[in-house]
Amino acid sequence: MKNYELALVFIPTLSEEEKLANLEKVKELITRFGGEVTNVDDWGKRKLAYEINKQKEGFYYFIQFNAETATPAELESRLRITETVLRYLIVRLDEK
Repeated sequence: MKNYELALVFIPTLSEEEKLANLEKVKELITRFGGEVTNVDDWGKRKLAYEINKQKEGFYYFIQFNAETATPAELESRLRITETVLRYLIVRLDEK
């Protein structure tokens, strides 16, 4: 199992309930593909560095998880088609 971090930006028009429901869906996807969520860091609503799809703000989350090497590719394929996700990035954390 490798350590990964998912940087996730949701659209700013979500209500609190929708935001939490979407976060739970992402965490559920990670566990469905054989991963284990270790930490979720909520950065809240922040201004984007540049406009994306006419949006200037977004809700930022950083999710750390342990998973097999095939899990990030499966997760990316699902996040790519999720309408509430503005941007995402999965990086492998170095073991020190």
